[in-house]
Formats: sequence, structure tokens, C-alpha cells
Amino acid sequence: MIALIWDMDGVLVDSGQAHYAAWKRLFDELGLPLARQQVAETLGMANEPILRLWLGENMSRAEVDALADRKEAAFRELVGEHMRVLPGVAAWLERARRRGYRQAVASSAPMANIVAVIEALGLADAFDLLISGARLPRSKPDPAIFLQAAQGLGAAPAESIVLEDAAVGVEAALRAGMRCIAVTNTLPAAELAAATRVVASLEELEPDAIERLLAE
Repeated sequence: MIALIWDMDGVLVDSGQAHYAAWKRLFDELGLPLARQQVAETLGMANEPILRLWLGENMSRAEVDALADRKEAAFRELVGEHMRVLPGVAAWLERARRRGYRQAVASSAPMANIVAVIEALGLADAFDLLISGARLPRSKPDPAIFLQAAQGLGAAPAESIVLEDAAVGVEAALRAGMRCIAVTNTLPAAELAAATRVVASLEELEPDAIERLLAE
């Protein structure tokens, strides 16, 4: 068996502008400044650690959840306006389906966001499983989300390849005992160098790239 485990934001879809716009809307409502670089530095993280990083550790879980819900509601409003499938994705989803690979989305985003994005872009039929890390005890680089995805697909870590764009996601994949293809859609190659392979676009991957990586 071969399993492909896809991060969503920055791998399947270009959602950076939608996330920034949603966070900016929330912080404008709170009367607080927010720089684009702050958002970029939290790529791959779940909302709770992001909010505690920006607003402090003393917030209650209820306060964190309320702010996160406001941000994600704004994000879902912006999906249609600020979202596109990234180059090479459609071809690889179809190739994987033809070859019988099992495929999952494993994203730190809330499940409602994952469903909204996948359905809006017509990708739902490509995946056997959708996994959200939003409520897991620890965010990436903890490997739990990828281990959960592999288990749900019925694949061993050694049979699984993670597709990521964030350094914390690469670390999580390696800690899970999986190979990782990192795409420089969001970060430069130097920050993703720990991955098994780094590409500028999924269009660069040869048709037999997955089998060759797993054979190494």
C-alpha cells in the first residue's frame, strides 16, 4: 500500500491571503496590530498555540476558542475570493487515484474549514480521509496528526509520504517515521531542507517519484 498524506494550506491550495485577511479582520476588531510576517511565522500551527503566542498564555480555553471561531468564520467567508488549487495538485491527485494510492488531508485547520475548501474547489472525491488537528492536544511539529492519518488509511508510516510546505510539518512527518516532500510554495528551500525531497512545485515530481522515494 502507498498512502499520500496532504497538508492543505500551501500544498493543496494557495490560502495564505485568505488566512492573513481573516486574522487581520479579527485583530482589527480587537483594536490590535498584526503584521503579515507574524502570520507567516505561524504556518502549520493550530489556532490555540498561535493565539497564545500573540496574545499571551493567560487566556482561558473558552477565550481562545471564541477568538479562533471568529477567525475561522471569517476565513470561510473568504474561501471563494482568495483561494486556488496549486500547480501540479490536480494531476497528482488523479495519478494517485489511478494507481490506487490511499489519500488523506491532514491539516491543522478546523474540520469545517477543510470541508469548505475541499468542496469549494471540487476536490472531495480525491480523498479517503480528512483529518483536522485543531483539537489535538499538541500541534505540529508533534507527529500525532500524521500518525492518525496513516492509521485511518490503514498504512504503516514506512508506506506513507507527507506533502508539506511548513518547517513544523516537515519535522512532524519525520518524527512520525514518514518520508516528506516539501514544496516551496510558502517558505524557501533552505528552511525545508530536512525534508526527504524539496521541490518548487509538484509539477517537478516525476511520475515514478513516489515509488522511488519509498524504495530508498
